[in-house]
Amino acid sequence: MARRPKSTIPQYKRRRPRRSLPVRMLLFIVKLVFALFLFSVLWVLAYRFVNPPITATMISDIAAGRGATREWMDIERIDRDMVRAVIAAEDSKFCQHGGFDLQAIEQAMQRNASGGRIRGGSTISQQTAKNAFLWQGGGYFRKGLEAWFTLLIETMWGKQRIMEVYLNIAETGIGTYGVNAGAQRYFGHDASAMSREEAARIAAILPLPKRRGAVAPQGFTRRYGSTIAARIGVVARDGLDSCVYQGITAPPDRAPPPSKAPGRLPGDEYESDRPLPPVEEVVRELPPAATEPAEPEPQIQQVPPEVAPPPEEAPPPPQ
Repeated sequence: MARRPKSTIPQYKRRRPRRSLPVRMLLFIVKLVFALFLFSVLWVLAYRFVNPPITATMISDIAAGRGATREWMDIERIDRDMVRAVIAAEDSKFCQHGGFDLQAIEQAMQRNASGGRIRGGSTISQQTAKNAFLWQGGGYFRKGLEAWFTLLIETMWGKQRIMEVYLNIAETGIGTYGVNAGAQRYFGHDASAMSREEAARIAAILPLPKRRGAVAPQGFTRRYGSTIAARIGVVARDGLDSCVYQGITAPPDRAPPPSKAPGRLPGDEYESDRPLPPVEEVVRELPPAATEPAEPEPQIQQVPPEVAPPPEEAPPPPQ
């Protein structure tokens, strides 16, 4: 039997049998997942050495016309009480867990199952991953991405870099990002020297920075800030912030400079040191002259002195 002549077409030019549609879709999904995996790893690795230039929350504020003010400050310069304040307020086990506080997550799930306002058990690492790489809002898809980026930053950054990025990109007011810009906004000085009360006030507004103010906190924010200020001493006593300063020199405790009137920053027009009174009280307290316009008084036309007639002379007395 005669042999079939050998093809002269190179192997790489020969037509391969066309794959079925399901196989092609599966290969596309695998390639897409691998590309996203590689992109996320390179993105996190880049932010290990380069400060995040912008976040999704900043973009939304800029698009809304509120601006985005931020002044980066290295972790070696940020007042240590500020670090202790966010640990006391947001994540007391920051130096102990690997990115997730399972006990806090379980407690949050139990609270949410019982009804009422839904609360999360996010750690500082999870909040940093969300703020740096993702967007605000809930949803299982975003939560899944948040968990993935949390694992990456815990593995590739370490606690010191996580805290540094968190303190510089966390929203501290309308159009204001980072504790340094927040300290300048509320207290008129930077975050290199802060009192415990100042650090606690900024930490107290982090969960709702667009609704809470640190200048003259009211109600829950004031009480929560006082609680955080008391917890700062516990964090310092137990060394719960020690992982942040491994390999570097912690900043010394310094008294803050005298507070001065802070400059105006984007978003000032949306905030107030005190809540506005109800409309009914405003109307009730208005004086009558402000509610009903008064009739104009008649103006008396005066004769100029130069044209006024001279006074009549009195008759001479009788002789």
